[in-house]
Amino acid sequence: MFKLKPIAQLTTLLAFLGLGTTVLVHSQQREQTTPLTTSTAATQSPAPAAISSTIPVAQLPQAAFTLGLDQPTPVSPEITVGEFANGLKYYIQQNQEPVNRAELRLVVNVGSILENDNQVGLAHFLEHMAFNGTTNFQKHDIITFMESIGMKMGPGINASTSFDETIYQLQVPTDNPANLQTAFKIMQDWTNALTLDSSEIDLERGVVIEEWRQGQGAGSRIRDKQLPIILKDSRYATRLPIGTKENIESFDADLVRQFYKDWYRPELMAVVAIGDFDKATVEQLIKDNFAHLTNAPNARPREQFGVPAHPETLFAITADPEVPTTQVGLYHKYPDQEDWTLGGYRQRMVEQIYNSMLNLRFQEMVRKPDAPFFGAQSGNSSIVKGAGAYVLSAAVKENGIDPALTALLVEANRVASFGFTQPEFERVKTAMTRGIERQYANREERSSASYAAEMIRAYLTNESIPGNEFEVALQTRFLPTITLDEVNQVGKNWIKPTNRVVVVTMPQKDGIRVPTAAELQLVIDNAANVPVQQINTTTNDAPLISNLPQGSPVAQTRELEGGLTEWTLANGIKVVVKPTDFKDDEIVFAGSSPGGTSLLDDADWIPGSTAVTMIASGGLGAFNATDLQRKLTGKVASVAAFIGTYEEGVRGSSAPADLETMMQLLYLRMTQPRADQDIYQVIKNQLSNSLKNRDSNPGTAMSDAFGRIYFADHLRTRPFTLAQLDQTDLQKSLNIYQERLGDATDATFVFVGKIDLNTLKPLVETYIGGLPVSGRKETWRDVGIRPNTALHTELVKKGLEPQSRTRIAFSGDYDAGNQYQRAVLVITADILQTRLREVLREQLSGTYGVSVSPGMNLKPFPNYQLQIEFASDPARADELTTALFAELEKIKASGPKVEELATSIQTLLRAYETNVTENNGYWLGSIMDSYSSGIRPGAADILSYGDTVKTVTLADVQRAFQLYFPSDKYLRVTLLPENQ
Repeated sequence: MFKLKPIAQLTTLLAFLGLGTTVLVHSQQREQTTPLTTSTAATQSPAPAAISSTIPVAQLPQAAFTLGLDQPTPVSPEITVGEFANGLKYYIQQNQEPVNRAELRLVVNVGSILENDNQVGLAHFLEHMAFNGTTNFQKHDIITFMESIGMKMGPGINASTSFDETIYQLQVPTDNPANLQTAFKIMQDWTNALTLDSSEIDLERGVVIEEWRQGQGAGSRIRDKQLPIILKDSRYATRLPIGTKENIESFDADLVRQFYKDWYRPELMAVVAIGDFDKATVEQLIKDNFAHLTNAPNARPREQFGVPAHPETLFAITADPEVPTTQVGLYHKYPDQEDWTLGGYRQRMVEQIYNSMLNLRFQEMVRKPDAPFFGAQSGNSSIVKGAGAYVLSAAVKENGIDPALTALLVEANRVASFGFTQPEFERVKTAMTRGIERQYANREERSSASYAAEMIRAYLTNESIPGNEFEVALQTRFLPTITLDEVNQVGKNWIKPTNRVVVVTMPQKDGIRVPTAAELQLVIDNAANVPVQQINTTTNDAPLISNLPQGSPVAQTRELEGGLTEWTLANGIKVVVKPTDFKDDEIVFAGSSPGGTSLLDDADWIPGSTAVTMIASGGLGAFNATDLQRKLTGKVASVAAFIGTYEEGVRGSSAPADLETMMQLLYLRMTQPRADQDIYQVIKNQLSNSLKNRDSNPGTAMSDAFGRIYFADHLRTRPFTLAQLDQTDLQKSLNIYQERLGDATDATFVFVGKIDLNTLKPLVETYIGGLPVSGRKETWRDVGIRPNTALHTELVKKGLEPQSRTRIAFSGDYDAGNQYQRAVLVITADILQTRLREVLREQLSGTYGVSVSPGMNLKPFPNYQLQIEFASDPARADELTTALFAELEKIKASGPKVEELATSIQTLLRAYETNVTENNGYWLGSIMDSYSSGIRPGAADILSYGDTVKTVTLADVQRAFQLYFPSDKYLRVTLLPENQ
């Protein structure tokens, strides 16, 4: 796929009301960098307070504490960096997260920016052709090999093309040395041995056009209008990686061959290898495969392209009928020239503190009913290579651009005039200290993929790669020395009237006025004259819980297979614990009881289904939302409530050091919810704004139609509407919340992670043992939600672009409690997805991709769902659907191939292998499912799943195709454009 760096990042609206802990982990794994200054601490500031930390400083690299600020940040001794005489660089690091896996990357310092005018889109097209035949791997043999070792398209084998680079990625199991040998041979072929066969090129045209088609819509129309303004007078504005449909359809094959010949050469490449392997062996494989490569004589120079500065403010104002919400942003552009010295590292920490404090202010502002925006954000981002921007952005209500833009500027002016307050500063520094501690605690558990991304940036942008412990040492050294005065200077250096772009994206419809550039310029000018004063940022210092609950002791203990311990408290609540060593700084939990909204009458369904949304954001106990967020500064603990259709409960996570805080939040979530009228009104305002235009999205129209037919328009499956928003009721929601969550009689809680049983047990006895219990006996109620299994086809006409999407669903009775049958269903879906990809994409060039999603439910009755979905040219939707059903009938008649079953089994085993040895969330979900189903509570099915998968037979999979894909019982919904 092609990759375009984001121009604006706005957090989901309701997330701005979140009560999760603010933990700021400073790391060079981010886009938000680019210092504009290298100022040192202001002399007029008071001496900084020492930061209390649990990190053993004596065990950190001491050079981080002694090197001068003008010294470059060194390369970690754990990383091997090499360069051959041909100019190709390589980066190698051993890492065992995940075990038995290697992340391999071929990085080509070449992207669409280097295309000639007649080659537009061919950098990306060439990336596609890398999977369509090389000297040693004919046609799709690369994909076939990777899937045979359990690595699927997407997570296991992928590639991306951006303006400036093309990156190929492989994830390879390392338990068989031959896998790595073959993987490096694949990567070598990518450098110089693509066959670029004309017939394969012609077949791939259709696939790339479908990728282009899939990207069309409101987003692409806005992008095409705004990019030439944001990137004014830059070559980047005319080199979008996906290219144009016209050129993809008609380019001469020799043009892509010429691009390959011109640019794919070792001096513009790097190989990255991170994983669970012997470093010396991998280095030798890299030498054997890449050291002998040669560069062509008189090669074209690799030019660098920037974004020219402009003295005036530019305006990119775009309205579109399919845009659901309004956003406004101020982009303050600058040359993106990173300083990778120790002083540059320190300055990025200063800038991070500034953005963190301003974002916390924005979060507090949006909790007020009269807030000028629904969410706002301050941050730095790389736009393209060599150009970055400081961005102030906001999501706003209809016709609310002027007050939102004013508020962004006024808050920036307030900081420039008064600075941040000492309490704000201390909270962020406390949070950063906790983040540094977490980074140190998790230093052995960072993923190989994350390391690989860092090495890629090291090659492409010269980002420093000092290693986790050196970074922790730098942060430990610098954080206590940073002063509030120098942080307060940051915004003054960023926010300037030159090289600025105001970006507005909004719905186009009656009643919404599109502002002019002159009007927005006047807003900017007037904002400078708005009087400002300092704000109050004090904290409620009361304890989270003033009076601890009496609690209830563990009355019974059982040791179960898989390392599970089951406690039954004297009050009847059951608690299951699974200690793991996957992550040293993570504990996850969930607790649930049967009932949910199924026990509510239809008249109470709206207040019940929105109860968590309306109540949970209001705070807890004696703390409103803002006070709670401030109280939890530096705490790595969060707990969220849920009320589903058939059960209710809580879920959360924490670091081991903050386990008691998580338990207190658990207790408060279930016993002391806080109904805040102001927050309720804020949420209603936000939902009202987003619901007004939800139907403008073609995908929404399709999903609505699908859900309406699939669930026979059941009241409790309908999409949420403005009319239903009027039926919400804060007091009713509070009553329902308390009724469903306030009695833990029949609840089961599961804890997984870095747990010491002796530490957890008294906390369980106090906080879970202290939950109210009445002895009630209840279960969920069948409210009549059923999938429609009758044959039905539906056409939905919505959208302006020549796009079509087809979704086909099969459902029926199913033995969802049978582990073998569950494995058969998943394998059946996997085989079908691979087969349909080969037919619809590779043979017919009709779609960019096909998904087949299996689902299994025990409630309200044991049933399965299989959904097939693909996008295409509207004119080919019926043709591809016909081909899909023809392939289904072929598999029903002849069964899958032996190699298809073997590949699918291998894929499931590889995923299971990683989950069961690395993933706390996998264990938590599986254990919770085992208890909520009541079939086999415990870990038996988890431990035996791999062996079960190995026993699946071809005959059973063929029978599954015959049973689960009836030719006369399915739902097909097809989305077509409005004019067709």
